[in-house]
Amino acid sequence: MNVIQEARTLIHENIRDYGMYIALFVIILTFTFMTDGLFMSSRNISNLLDSAGYIAVLAVGMTLVIVIRHIDLSVGYAAGFLGAIAAILLTQAGVSVWVTIPVILLLGVAVGLFNGVLIASIGIPSFVATLAGMLIFRGALLQVTEKTGTIIIQDDTFNAIGNGYIPSLVEVNGLHLLSLLVGLVGILLYIYSEITTRKNKVKYDFEVVSKPIFALKLFFVSAIIGYITWILAGYNGFSWTVIIILLVVVVYHFLTTKTVLGRHIYAVGSNPEAAHLSGINVKKITYIVFGSMGMLAALSGILFTARLQSATTTAGTLFELDAIAAAYVGGVSSAGGVGKVTGAIIGAVVMASLSNGMNLLGVGISYQYMIRGGVLAGAVIFDVMTRKKR
Repeated sequence: MNVIQEARTLIHENIRDYGMYIALFVIILTFTFMTDGLFMSSRNISNLLDSAGYIAVLAVGMTLVIVIRHIDLSVGYAAGFLGAIAAILLTQAGVSVWVTIPVILLLGVAVGLFNGVLIASIGIPSFVATLAGMLIFRGALLQVTEKTGTIIIQDDTFNAIGNGYIPSLVEVNGLHLLSLLVGLVGILLYIYSEITTRKNKVKYDFEVVSKPIFALKLFFVSAIIGYITWILAGYNGFSWTVIIILLVVVVYHFLTTKTVLGRHIYAVGSNPEAAHLSGINVKKITYIVFGSMGMLAALSGILFTARLQSATTTAGTLFELDAIAAAYVGGVSSAGGVGKVTGAIIGAVVMASLSNGMNLLGVGISYQYMIRGGVLAGAVIFDVMTRKKR
């Protein structure tokens, strides 16, 4: 009984962190029931995660941008434009895919740093600076694709980034062995990270949950990872898109939770003036966050272009709004200083699950937009109410 009471207290006190997981769980159960299990089929889950990939990558960067109290409206068309440049390098310039990808990522960093200079050094509000960038990249995308309208990419290596799967090595009862091993490694890394974090908190006399609740949390999350792995291993295994998302999450989670840079980012978001007085270079942090956002926009453009196997004039449309929605649904605070990389990924999956489930049910696109808008409004209302309560 004490364990149940402690679990309730834990969820109540950390509702911002756990609310998104509960919402995703409810969405999955609802659509699974309404589609007679089709929603949780191996093929559908694989397609859902792949379709969420380019938005999930953007949402990670957008989360950090919002954490430091800014916004970036240029990332959608920046992703579309950089994806088109990648297509041109591959098809018209004959550049190798192994050269094209680093070049596009570096161009993305340059774009992000330019935004950072406009905002941090010149003092232009981020909304205005990135709105200008959005219009510029929209025009640039139309300019580079106006001759053909669509640039078809026939490079199998590049296209595999958006449509390919990791090799299976061996199949065990119809399950891809390598995907199972990746899932197992993910579970072990998660358990190790949580145990290490708990030990450090105990070492410095921070409050931690009881061992039964901690063990229950480890079991629950590990079971979810294992189940998703089992579902995907029964189809084609992990796609390269999912592997890229996982790498982005691991790197950014480490940077934001285990490094001085991460602490400085959240310090700037919590109170820029106090951070400046304490010796933190606020301008430098702004450059880094926007440079990172530009790189992730480039990666998003690569994922989207590879998935379509072409660059189109409409690439990047509304990407920035989907990324912002995913960040807010994932728990980032509109007041800055609060938000997790893992939450951004969950937010992207929540929004993708809503679209996917409604498509399976044949819900009209007009209702889909209204429902997704309602979910976003609900997430922001939830953020405001929890801050007031605190």
